[in-house]
Amino acid sequence: MNRMNRREFLRTAGIASATAFFAGQLADAGTKKPNPLSGAAQPNVLLLFADQHNADVMGCAGHPIVKTPNLDQLAARGVRFARAYCQDAICVPSRTALMTGLYPRTTGCLDNGDSPVSQEKLYPLQQVFQAAGYLTGCFGKRHLPRPALASGWNHSATVISPKQDPSDENYEDWIQTRGPGQAEAFKKDNPGSLQSDMGCHISEVKPENRIEAYTALKTREFLRECQKQGKPFFCWCSFHGPHQPYTPPARWAALYPVDKMPLPASWNEPIDHLPPGLQVWRNRTTDPWCLAKAAENPELYRRYIAYYFAQVTEIDHFIGEVLAELDALGLRDNTIVIYAADHGDFVARHGMIEKCAVSHNVYEETLHVPMTISWLGHFQKGATCSSLAQLVDLYPTLQELLHLHRPATAPRLAGLSLVPALTEGKPTGRTYAVSENWSQVSVVTDRYKLGVWIDPTSRYAQRDFRKQFPDMLFDREKDPQELVNLAGQPEYAAVEKQLRAYLAEWMKQTPAHGKEALAGSPAQAGGKKKSAKGK
Repeated sequence: MNRMNRREFLRTAGIASATAFFAGQLADAGTKKPNPLSGAAQPNVLLLFADQHNADVMGCAGHPIVKTPNLDQLAARGVRFARAYCQDAICVPSRTALMTGLYPRTTGCLDNGDSPVSQEKLYPLQQVFQAAGYLTGCFGKRHLPRPALASGWNHSATVISPKQDPSDENYEDWIQTRGPGQAEAFKKDNPGSLQSDMGCHISEVKPENRIEAYTALKTREFLRECQKQGKPFFCWCSFHGPHQPYTPPARWAALYPVDKMPLPASWNEPIDHLPPGLQVWRNRTTDPWCLAKAAENPELYRRYIAYYFAQVTEIDHFIGEVLAELDALGLRDNTIVIYAADHGDFVARHGMIEKCAVSHNVYEETLHVPMTISWLGHFQKGATCSSLAQLVDLYPTLQELLHLHRPATAPRLAGLSLVPALTEGKPTGRTYAVSENWSQVSVVTDRYKLGVWIDPTSRYAQRDFRKQFPDMLFDREKDPQELVNLAGQPEYAAVEKQLRAYLAEWMKQTPAHGKEALAGSPAQAGGKKKSAKGK
């Protein structure tokens, strides 16, 4: 298992024995659990979401500079999961995993261009909520595969291309009504037309006309309509930022003076420490990702960091507007509020920018995501859960809380319910987390992380570099910056063997992508804790 190609990786996986799973189910059935719904009306669910939010870049996560008062308040009123991981550090696969509760290899969506097989059998959250009588709304950046996975919304509005994200309303039409020059100003912020260093400039779009303002506005309108109709809702408020390009309005950029931005300790990490695909990026001299130019002029890194921070604060501001609307409508007490992101951003660590999804899926900056869950009067308040969690855990958590029905033919959910952590402050019970894309699969324990290459052909160099670069093992306790690759070192042989065993276990338990994997497997993947090993 030192290395394997993608075909071998998928072929090796099978379906786990049902015995252990049903034994666990019987054990759970014998344990009386508290009912978090006692005395409550059918609760609403508000899923606040960001694209590419580094989990460390929040005040509640201990960041000394970034201002996120609304996210901090949400954490003070709920449970913040400090070790939450995405299942793929790429937008579409991560969002697909979140909404289906399944790993990327099961859905068959491991990259943005992948189309999941048997979409009609995946039963994404919005369809399950809709079947349960909820009004469903999605506003902002949905970015889910079409057609089936993107359907199931009573109302929707998108901030990306209406062709890519078909919706009832869209930002492109709305910005045309927002005054002279605003649509033209927005075009300058588009990734396709952006040629500034590091993709950074100050936006000329007024703050109230930005895509984040539009997302919040449409969310607030939907909340008012749900309150008027007196129906429960599932609302996905999905902000585009702080995803690149890094183009904040001056209002928020002013909070982070470029010349005062500290550089991370690893900003000038030796290039040969990195996988070849990232080395290609570090050697770039052309805009916008001119990292070689930035190495000679660190001011470019400082500006990127400052503008990224500014966009995080912008997201926080509009989250505050949505939560204020929830309060004004008297809906807060009966609404489960979740904040999460699809993946992270390097924020100049390892000398890298954005997520650089090609040719890696291992670094903490991209796999570790924010996750906070609040329900006043029902969940722990101001608590931090330090045990491992995953985005795929949200689906089974909501299913347990709200008794959502999924057909018997639906594939077994991959995650674990977080209800005990939310209501009683218990650990999640997860020994390891797993994240994968088409190039690399990573296993994360409390202390260690192992990244194993699957099919790491660089999309830039057009070559398979497995013979050039080893698998990647990090001791995050001694090396939180992930600068020293320990794979193959004799003193870590036992640790590496254990993590490879976890990977083999996960592969056995997790159905491979393909129609045969979606027939309804009795396997439950995710490393439910059996012992204290691997910490």
